[in-house]
Amino acid sequence: MLDMHQDLGKSMMLPPLPERMRPKSLSEYVGQRHLVGEGCILRKMIENGNLSSFILWGPPGVGKTTLAGIIAQTLSRDFYTLSAVSAGVKDVRDVIDKARSASVFSNGAAPILFIDEIHRFNKAQQDALLGAVENGTIILIGATTENPSFEVITPLLSRCQVFVLKPLEIKDLQTLLDHALKNDVLLRDKDIEIRETEAMFRYSGGDGRKLLNVLEIVVDSSAGDGSRIGIDNETVTNCLQENMAIYDKDGEMHYDIISAFIKSIRGSDPNAAVYYLARMLDGGEDPLFIARRLCISASEDVGLANPNALLLANSCYQIVHQIGMPEARIPLSETTIYLASSPKSNAAYLAINKAIEFSSQNKQAAVPLYLRNAPTKLMEELGYADGYKYAHDFPGHFADLEFMPEGLEGTVFYEPASNPQEDRLKAYLQACWPKYYSKK
Repeated sequence: MLDMHQDLGKSMMLPPLPERMRPKSLSEYVGQRHLVGEGCILRKMIENGNLSSFILWGPPGVGKTTLAGIIAQTLSRDFYTLSAVSAGVKDVRDVIDKARSASVFSNGAAPILFIDEIHRFNKAQQDALLGAVENGTIILIGATTENPSFEVITPLLSRCQVFVLKPLEIKDLQTLLDHALKNDVLLRDKDIEIRETEAMFRYSGGDGRKLLNVLEIVVDSSAGDGSRIGIDNETVTNCLQENMAIYDKDGEMHYDIISAFIKSIRGSDPNAAVYYLARMLDGGEDPLFIARRLCISASEDVGLANPNALLLANSCYQIVHQIGMPEARIPLSETTIYLASSPKSNAAYLAINKAIEFSSQNKQAAVPLYLRNAPTKLMEELGYADGYKYAHDFPGHFADLEFMPEGLEGTVFYEPASNPQEDRLKAYLQACWPKYYSKK
């Protein structure tokens, strides 16, 4: 019992396993051999000391932050870090001022500024970096899980190389696992037998940090009396079902929460919707991801029952992109509540799905000649545009003309839903097309 209490006290004083096992040098670094292997581009850059600004793009847990730290340590450069989640323009300028002062005492070697989740920086924050990156005051290393082509402003992106990091391979995960069991200050003293690794590797999803978290959870949940700890697929699965984090933006719970969020909006419950919004924001979800989902919901679930919903959702996306967190939580909340409180219609969603399915089966249907343009004399002679009725020349700006291809006349894809907005649309369509839209 004494040993168990000693282990518990010791573990409480130590950082989590992924932090304890964070590599300190390139020789310890696992994965990304296409970048840091012998003779590869990033390794050459480090070995030559000829460092330029770059962005590391890849999924979570593949070593972006670790690699930036190793580079700074290897080259003995001053190293500054900012998190795009919490830093503002002032923070950026303060670091640049410090870097400018520090370079005076570092033989001209530019300090390194590492910005985690740089895709969350708004335009003003990214603009603040431009001058310092361009004149070499700092070497910028950005880390992002999002495509920098979409999330990083063009002037800044043009001044940075982009290196793509890949999910860790099975052999990389095995290396991390073996290294932790052999060298960690806590694990090396335990009798741990790894019988199966499939579940551990599957749950990690190529994320080294997640793998080590899983290992730590399983070991901590196992017997603490000094007996052998056997780890197999069943042990891992059962343990994780009981111990996994409440919200994991890269795991299964992520999909559960976003599903509940969308379904709460669809179900017209603003309170549940804003609750799940808070869960996502508190869990570190990318606010732009949420804003994109709101645009989809506005189209799919609110639709023509309230066309303003899509305008608001699109405006919300633009605002979130411009201002970033934490202020972005407010327009996200406003839009969420608005969509949840709006009347609902999926008529447009059903219409396009039906039309796509129908179109795939009728690809050869010819466009009527009178609907075709006739830019040449030959086309005129062939009857192109002949018989077309210009709608604005007729009362009510409507001309009774068949627009579907021959043989497909009367096909209806859009069926107005029952709500005040679409009731008005339905009345108009019934007046125009009584043969297609019944007044029942």
